[in-house]
Amino acid sequence: MKILGIETSCDETAAAVVEDGKRLLSNVVLSSMDLHAAYGGVVPEIAARSHIESIIPVIEKALADAFSLENGGKRLEVRDNSPNSNLSTPSSTSDPWDQIDGIAVTYGAGLGGSLLVGVMTARTLAITKNKPLYAVNHVESHIYANFLTETSPSLSTSYQLPTTNPKFPMLGLIVSGGHSQIVLWRDHFDYTLLGQTRDDAIGEAFDKVAKIIGLPYPGGPSISEYAKKGDPHKFKFPKAKVNSVSPALEKLRNEMQATSTLRHNSNGRSFASGRTGVAQGAGYDYSFSGVKTAVLRAAQELIGEDHHFPSHKLSERLSDTQKADIAASFQRIAVETVVDKLVEAFDEFQPKSVVIGGGVAANTELRRQLADRLPLPIEYTDMKLCTDNGAMIATLGCYKVALNQPAADPFTLDIAPNLSM
Repeated sequence: MKILGIETSCDETAAAVVEDGKRLLSNVVLSSMDLHAAYGGVVPEIAARSHIESIIPVIEKALADAFSLENGGKRLEVRDNSPNSNLSTPSSTSDPWDQIDGIAVTYGAGLGGSLLVGVMTARTLAITKNKPLYAVNHVESHIYANFLTETSPSLSTSYQLPTTNPKFPMLGLIVSGGHSQIVLWRDHFDYTLLGQTRDDAIGEAFDKVAKIIGLPYPGGPSISEYAKKGDPHKFKFPKAKVNSVSPALEKLRNEMQATSTLRHNSNGRSFASGRTGVAQGAGYDYSFSGVKTAVLRAAQELIGEDHHFPSHKLSERLSDTQKADIAASFQRIAVETVVDKLVEAFDEFQPKSVVIGGGVAANTELRRQLADRLPLPIEYTDMKLCTDNGAMIATLGCYKVALNQPAADPFTLDIAPNLSM
């Protein structure tokens, strides 16, 4: 079973082909990030126009990369004429669409204009090529990048992939520029959202702090690089304490408690499922608004100004050493904020595996803290599959097919920019 995945939720135009939910046959990503850097963030209209220019060449290249070498096709150079692309597409003597069993596309969450380009393209292809269409939740798919364990010999790019699939029950941490969530999977398509950020996603917080201290966009890599030269304990930035419990988490705990009582009554043995957390009322939501404000106030104090001093002028008066110390201290606290909650969830639910998805999964400080504090090792997917890509969409699409999830109607599928898990 071979699925074409299409991803256009933000500023990456991406397509990939995955076989049987585990083997990566192709992965093409064209980012418009350079176009947004001057604005300090993604401009939705620019992102959507870039998708329109690039979506067809990206899909054609993904198909050609997946099948032309296997079929012995002649490789031809076909260049995209759009101003921000230099795609080179090999061509095959046979039609690669004959080997595609279905199309998976991101329909949410994301930027409305960007999602619309991907969904309308996928709908059109599903109709004209007579292929089933599967609507994929972008946030959920980040975790499924970890289910890829093999690559095609024809791939020109190397990937460092996990050696085995994650095991259920599985605890997932999704950390990116737009999403920060902790999720417990009991099985495929059977999960509970344990907690999430109350305000900014962790990647967005990195971007905003980077802007305060004058580091370039995107903020995650910039702060991570500057932090190498700074003191992570120079500033005592706060961590928000959010203990509210969602109805879904409360329901899950009640179910676990009932199961524990049932097992104890039936066999005379207590049911060891880790810390229940019910008495303490522990929740797994978190917040980054406080630490962002603390960074702003610390920077203003360093240059001898009060809270009236404009944030966009701070970087001119901060030294490189001060910027590095702020970056290192903020990164430590921001990462601790999510790791603290993840460790608590691990203690309570005792999963068999922990997986990390999203662009911030590439952060070295996050990986260091997780290695220090979790009792089991984490097999990360390749860095290239942490950020937005079509491979994660195609992989989740494979599982939708294999587990008889309903296909979408290609004539009516709509976008869902605010889609949640």
